[in-house]
Amino acid sequence: MLMSNTARVAKLHYMANGFRVLSPGDHVLCAVTGERIPVDSLRYWSVARQEAYATPEAATKALLEA
Repeated sequence: MLMSNTARVAKLHYMANGFRVLSPGDHVLCAVTGERIPVDSLRYWSVARQEAYATPEAATKALLEA
């Protein structure tokens, strides 16, 4: 039976210029807000912390709190 990726959290490996899908899914969760981020809309992440962020403000907050 085929599994759908809908409503499933993807597992990604974040790299400097993109990311690699480790486990398929349709979204990831923002490390700061917990907000769902569709994988095709993901623009902000930390390579060092391997975290995704929903907005540039969330990414800045994570950087300042580290």
